[in-house]
Amino acid sequence: MKKEMNKSRLEEPILQLNKIVLLLFITSLLPILVMVLSGCGEDDNRLYTNPEAPVEKRVENLLSQMTLEEKIAQMTQDAPTNDRLGIPLMKVGECLHGLKSYDLKIEGATWFPQAIGLGSTWNLELIGQIAASMAIEARQVGITHCYSPVLDVVRDPRYGRVEECYGEDPFLVGRMGVAFIQGLQGMGEERFNENHILATGKHYAAYSEPQQGLNGAYIDISKRTLYEIFLPPFEKAVKEARVGCIMPSHSDLNGTPCHMNEWLLVDLLRNKWGFDGYIESDNNDIYRLHGMHRVAESKEDAAILALRAGVDMDLVLGHIPEFMSYIPEVLDKAINKDPAVVKYIDTSVKRILKAKFELGLFESYMEPTTTVNPPKEHQELSLRAARESIILLKNDKNLLPLNENHIRSIAVVGPNAHDDVPEERVQLLGGYSEDPPVFISLYSGLKNKLGDHIRINYAEGCKILGNSKQGFGKALEVARESNIIVMALGGSTLTCGEGRDRDELVLTGMQEELLREMSTLGKPVILVMINGRPLCINWAAENVPAILEAWYPGMYGGEAIADILFGDYNPGGKLPVSFPRSIGQLPVSYLQKPDFIGSGKGEYIGKPDKTPLFHFGFGLSYTTFTYDSISLDRESIPASGATTASIVITNTGARPGDEIVQLYIRDNYASVGRYNKMLKGFKKISLKPGESKTVKFDIGFEQLHLFDREFNKVVEPGEFTILIGSSSRDQDLKGIQLMVTN
Repeated sequence: MKKEMNKSRLEEPILQLNKIVLLLFITSLLPILVMVLSGCGEDDNRLYTNPEAPVEKRVENLLSQMTLEEKIAQMTQDAPTNDRLGIPLMKVGECLHGLKSYDLKIEGATWFPQAIGLGSTWNLELIGQIAASMAIEARQVGITHCYSPVLDVVRDPRYGRVEECYGEDPFLVGRMGVAFIQGLQGMGEERFNENHILATGKHYAAYSEPQQGLNGAYIDISKRTLYEIFLPPFEKAVKEARVGCIMPSHSDLNGTPCHMNEWLLVDLLRNKWGFDGYIESDNNDIYRLHGMHRVAESKEDAAILALRAGVDMDLVLGHIPEFMSYIPEVLDKAINKDPAVVKYIDTSVKRILKAKFELGLFESYMEPTTTVNPPKEHQELSLRAARESIILLKNDKNLLPLNENHIRSIAVVGPNAHDDVPEERVQLLGGYSEDPPVFISLYSGLKNKLGDHIRINYAEGCKILGNSKQGFGKALEVARESNIIVMALGGSTLTCGEGRDRDELVLTGMQEELLREMSTLGKPVILVMINGRPLCINWAAENVPAILEAWYPGMYGGEAIADILFGDYNPGGKLPVSFPRSIGQLPVSYLQKPDFIGSGKGEYIGKPDKTPLFHFGFGLSYTTFTYDSISLDRESIPASGATTASIVITNTGARPGDEIVQLYIRDNYASVGRYNKMLKGFKKISLKPGESKTVKFDIGFEQLHLFDREFNKVVEPGEFTILIGSSSRDQDLKGIQLMVTN
């Protein structure tokens, strides 16, 4: 017994020692265990380098190791690589309708129709494919963030940036914008992967209704117009497409510049809509709070105002110090004035780092390069988009399509007909373009199609600008030698685009006079418009038998136009904007409210009527379509309910063709003033000769709601008119009544 007690006493210290050793061992493993559980198997300071760790933890971990100067360095576009911490560059560019860099000459990129042309396709699947192809090309050269799409709703065609917009209707712009963002950024598991990039919705908000149609001019509109017209595309971009970046408008909006507008950028965008990306200024616009808007007495005051409103990044193209606000020498002064600026800086840098992590730049960064090698499919997509974007506005006596067997020679005349001056090709692509790897003009497209079978006689005739008629003689000469005259008129980057605002909308220079001269020869004249905004072509609409609106159709535009002229492709595009008869009609959008003219109690002095020259949603085809048997599966629904509208479309012509079926809704009686009709749906269908299809539209809260007097979205009980047809013109629509009950 005594021996056992002694043994126990001897073993006790050993056991205690073992416990201590075990405890020390376990304690030594705890940091490793914590790092493993947190997703990091190394030094805790390197957690941000672990791609398996949650993005939020990576952001916090990296931010905690950054100096104030390093944080500020992240707050400008194209912030250089931080070598100490391995923070990569997020290279920016433009992809409005093709890939462009501000400081690199990108070669080989695919150029598509300008945005206004893409809007004319009304084809959401196509828009998504185009955006996805541009994202692939951007990744090839190390660009991971683009300043696109433009979500502005066209309100004044004098404004030069009309060409960058998808149209005059908020529903159309919103649907196009969502499709573009989803294609550029990807969705689900593909979002921001190696084939997708960050999109920017711009210009938030109401940028496209500036005073006098001047770029960057102040905006003075009602709150109702803001809610009903300008905000919906941005709300859809945030809620449906999860756009990663928002760019505010240059403008002063109802007395508050957008770059300091806390209601717009914080209360509405972030708090109400749930935007979780970052906000980047437009070029020099934080500085402009001081230098143009004069709401800030100094650059540091301007920086404080922008930071409080949640503007995270300062865009200053060329990094010109005079205009830079988010730099140490400015923000140091701002911190001295308001210590809370440090908190704002941290918040902004978190958002920027989050984007870089989500884009995978810490794992797969590549130095920017200059050469794109697009697959053949991208060129085919460009040609397809050009074909779908072209609109047949007039076709008297079925002059088009032309029959090769009946023509010996064609006169191709006009300043937009040829590409014989290579440096001018980019002018016919529209704004935000570079010289394309391929460019097929109207002349080249016809020459390639017809070969030696039909002689092509070319003359420029006149320039886009200027009063010279020196080229008229040659133009008349080649026209007399030809059976058909094809005129290529319109505009270019000399007359339209950012900073190219106008005070009238007629054809510039001597173009209309040239057109009139050609028409005196007694030969069939076809007008092909290549331009970026609606123009007042009243004389042509009355006197020229066939008119095509091609906008800026991209690098294969000439081939697409030639295909349409000779019937190898049946045009199916529809106008995304109305064409005014004069600037006195502006604004000429189909979005009109009841007035004396419409009720027959007023008189429109000076013009035959107030209707547009060509209506929103209008476009002809080489075949014909009928709309029959409109119906609702439920003709009465509660305010919280839904129904389905149906209509039968039949191709009654001899050619297969595409038709864009449009749904409009009118709230017959409401508690607030309503529009005569609003677009609420559209579908593009293809029909063979004699074929019929039933097109259906779901109708519920999204289609029937309005903003009440407190600007809440509600569906009010009452009668609605459901309209379906081929354009916004009353004569092109079939209607049926829907009753909404309590």
